[in-house]
Amino acid sequence: MKLEELHPIEALLTADFRSIEPRLQSLDKHLILRTYLHGYTLSELDTKVWQALRGNRAAFSFIKRGSLVNLARWFEFIEVMHPEIQDEIKAKDAAAKAKVAAASKAGGSYALNLQNTDQGVVTRFLPEPSGYLHIGHAKAALLSWYFAQQYKGQLRLRLDDTNPDKEKEEYQDAIIEDLAMMGIKCDTLTYTSDYFDYLYDMAIKMIKEGHAYADDTDQETMRNERWNGIASKRRETPVEENLRIFEEMKKGSEEGVRYCLRAKLSVDNPNKAMRDPVIYRCNVDTPHHRTGTKWKMYPMYDFACPVVDSYEGVTHALRSTEYTDRNPQYAWFQKTLQIRKVHMWDFARMNFVKTFLSKRKLAKLVDTGKVWGWDDPRMPTIRGVRRRGMGIEALREFIIAQGPSRNVVTMDWTKFWATNKKHIDPIAPRHTALLKKDIVKVPVTGAEAPAQPFQEDRPKHPKNKDIGTKKVAFGPEILLDQADAKSFKEGEEITLMAWGNAFVRNIAEGDPITSLTCELNVAKGDVKTTEKKVTWLASSQTLVSAELWDFDYLITKDTLQEEDNMEDFLNPSTSTMEEAFCDEATAQLKKNDIIQLERRGYYRVDKGLDDWKEGEEKRLVLFNIPTGKTGSK
Repeated sequence: MKLEELHPIEALLTADFRSIEPRLQSLDKHLILRTYLHGYTLSELDTKVWQALRGNRAAFSFIKRGSLVNLARWFEFIEVMHPEIQDEIKAKDAAAKAKVAAASKAGGSYALNLQNTDQGVVTRFLPEPSGYLHIGHAKAALLSWYFAQQYKGQLRLRLDDTNPDKEKEEYQDAIIEDLAMMGIKCDTLTYTSDYFDYLYDMAIKMIKEGHAYADDTDQETMRNERWNGIASKRRETPVEENLRIFEEMKKGSEEGVRYCLRAKLSVDNPNKAMRDPVIYRCNVDTPHHRTGTKWKMYPMYDFACPVVDSYEGVTHALRSTEYTDRNPQYAWFQKTLQIRKVHMWDFARMNFVKTFLSKRKLAKLVDTGKVWGWDDPRMPTIRGVRRRGMGIEALREFIIAQGPSRNVVTMDWTKFWATNKKHIDPIAPRHTALLKKDIVKVPVTGAEAPAQPFQEDRPKHPKNKDIGTKKVAFGPEILLDQADAKSFKEGEEITLMAWGNAFVRNIAEGDPITSLTCELNVAKGDVKTTEKKVTWLASSQTLVSAELWDFDYLITKDTLQEEDNMEDFLNPSTSTMEEAFCDEATAQLKKNDIIQLERRGYYRVDKGLDDWKEGEEKRLVLFNIPTGKTGSK
């Protein structure tokens, strides 16, 4: 090859392997009698070609196999003799590896290449106020907030209140509160009902332009016709008649309520979402919680969503993959109405084993008393997982780590709660609890045994002094757990946690163990040598009564299908409660405090001693927080 033929080749070596293979063969032939591509020392040409080949993964792999002997010889010679030209390649490799490692640590990738971000980014979160937010909603909200922040744009909150039968002001207020609790700051708050007049005008436009028609086909027949690709008998109704009927719908007249308004997209499109969807339906029985009885008909989500997104200035609409089939429909409305286009991005919704996120099904559990309410710790709502003990920072971290991937997976709860444990373990004060039914009274003997009860200040957390101190009671009699007592052997040395070692004496025979004695060996005992480290409470202190609650899944099936009857898979036993005594320091605990009961786990305080009404029995109510070791119950 001549020099003028060699110079352009470097720029051509970054293509795919099929394109560059002939050039590799030309280089191999050129190098039959040469050490360098040009001249007798390392040239700029050698450097550029070698770096181009080293940066092309396919070419690099092929050369290393040695099929082109001369090219492989030259490549290896340059690599060994001129390591200085590899610095740039090594830097790029290191940066790529660091990026992969960071992405792996963070979770999902956010490299979406959103369209036209240079023109501004406005995202939106669009929940229906028909229930409390669940963790699926949290993902949608956090992703929309994330991209608005990343591109220095705006996040709009719009409550999609188009179905008076399902919506309540209670839900509307709860959604706003939950978003604020998660630290999601929305730049604007609007309601779809703010645009009912505009949507009505757009529907009139569609009718006049021949893109919508009134239909009184009964629901079952309409469903069958759409499924089988059969046109409705009303599809070719004249425009004037459609306008007249639409006004009757608006009035909520006897004639009007028999009809709905359908968009005229397609009869037999393979994508059934494109088969003439309903865009307006009547509701004369239920007043709207914001507009009262002004309207007797309401727009459907499929129509209101693309129209109002465009009107409000939304640039990028993120929604879960369950809506993917509706994306062409979304685009059709904007194109047909000649309104501004909105870019779409689908992400996979979060699915968990033995969990459903249907608001309709969740509402049924609440309405039938199967759970205590929307904030029940067994519920997958934001308030439910919060009441179970999930921290806001951990919740945000977990969801952001999932990223906006479209891959739909059903997750175990393990990682969810493991993320939370990482946040609470360094700050949760340590306390002690013993089950009331399993308590064994144990005299403390020996030269080191205290004659009188006393208290000492001890750290609330063994590794975090900033958490503060608590009073720990010591005395001549302690309480142990029956399970521990059963495990002891006569003369065995054990460790009484936060005190020191002791020898087990005088174990009474029988089941349960009714009595035993502990002979203190604090001064000489080595806690590192004992097999058993046990929790205990001095009986002399004012013990605090507590309820220790644990919870199981609401359903028994890993994945509940849409056609499944929920009642067939409800778990008959989803909660357990055991009564316990806790150390005196727990009397200071307040609602929402997070603690660790030594050897039992982490707990959230659902009720402190000050949270009871006058005359009620005061006690702590503690909810067990899963740690992710065995997944969430």
